[in-house]
Order: sequence, then C-alpha cells, then structure tokens
Amino acid sequence: MSFEVAPEAYDQFMGRYSGPLAVEFADWLDVTRGQRALDVGSGPGALTAVLADRLGPASVSAVDPSAPFVDALRERLPGVTAITAAAETLPLEDASFDVVVAQLVVHFLREPLAGITELRRVTRPGGTIAVNVWDYGGGRSPLSGFLRVLKQIDPGADDETDRVGARSGQLGALLREAGCRRVEESELSVTVISPTFEDWWRPYTLGVGPAGSQLAALDADARNEVRRRCAQLLGDGPIRTSATAWVARGLR
Repeated sequence: MSFEVAPEAYDQFMGRYSGPLAVEFADWLDVTRGQRALDVGSGPGALTAVLADRLGPASVSAVDPSAPFVDALRERLPGVTAITAAAETLPLEDASFDVVVAQLVVHFLREPLAGITELRRVTRPGGTIAVNVWDYGGGRSPLSGFLRVLKQIDPGADDETDRVGARSGQLGALLREAGCRRVEESELSVTVISPTFEDWWRPYTLGVGPAGSQLAALDADARNEVRRRCAQLLGDGPIRTSATAWVARGLR
C-alpha cells in the first residue's frame, strides 16, 4: 500500500506515534556505529532519522513506494540514500546490509512473505531482519479507539485487525517462513499525550491510511457522528494514548 499524501499529513497522523516507537525499536535492536542499515517502507523517515542519528547518515538507506515520502526524506536527511520502491521488489544487491528493518509496514504489504523474503535477501549473513506492527488484533494500536467507533457507524469498515502481523506470533511466523533463524518476538509500548480533543481528532481528517480514507468516505452526518462519539469517550483533553506494537527479529 502506498500512502500518496503529503509527508506533513502523515507526520501529524502517525508520526506522533511512530517517532517514539522508532526510538524504542532502535533500542531493542541495539544498533551500533559501524553497521549499515536499511529502512524498508520508511515513510517520511521516523525510524530512518533515528538510525541516521545512531549510525551516521552515510550508513543508512531508506526505501518507500511513495514518491512524496522519498522526496521528504532526501530533504530532511541529507546523506541518507533514499529510493522509491516497493518492499517486495527491492532494487538492491544481495547481502548489502547489517540491519534491515520495516516499521509499521508488514500489514500493508500485498505479499507479506515476499516482502520479508526480500528483506532477508539484502541482509548480510549473520545480519538482523526486524519488523513491527501495532497490536490491532488486541485493540492496543493508537488507532484502536477511533476504529472501534468507526465500525459502530460503518460495520463494514476495515479496523485492521485481520491484517497480517496484527496479532501475536504472526511476525515471528513470517520471519521463520522466510528462512530467518534465531527468531525472537516481543512487544514495545509508547504513550503520547494530545493536549486537547481537537489535537487528537484533526489528524484523522487528513485522509491518511485506511482510518483517514474511510472517515473521508463517509457522508458529513456520519463523520460528525464519529467525531461526537469519540469526543464523548475521550473528553476535552488532555488525552493520553498508550499503544503497543508487536516486534520480531531474526538472523539471516
């Protein structure tokens, strides 16, 4: 899935959560100077920026299918190699990186196993392949509250709970199926505070991802009802959103 939206819209919508998650993810992976890293499905660069800070920009490459995101990466992170491409068909040499990561990506891949297999292909022998996805299945994603309300209004809405990687054990199973060894699984949590309800709500109106695009597809009355029910549940603010992601890593 390609996010053909302005990078700033993605930053406001998911970046507020993916930024803190990127720090936790890099800590869990214990990336260190001297390693060469690839961020697959990088978006506008939340995790890429953390990797560039820890490894140096010249040691980091990023790939995303969205041209606007890649353009933003090149502007925001000079020195990082940014490429427009899909995870399932990486235009990169075999065994090129010590660490290959995909944050909040697997559940959007058309062919998740093909994508993970490509991540493994470009990883050096002994290198690490690591992925994460919010716990949509357990209702612990940062979007879960909104998606529950959306599904009340539109029972056919995609709440992302059935996407690959959204439940415990699925990411590890994918890594093993792709040929990774010594697979480990865990979970990481972050907390984000929105000062007011409007700060929490407005990013959903920007049309980003399945949540934003489905809200935009509703008629005005239905959209207003989603907003009313969310406001009733959350109050005026500050709103504390805690979110948990499944994480898995393995070796080539």
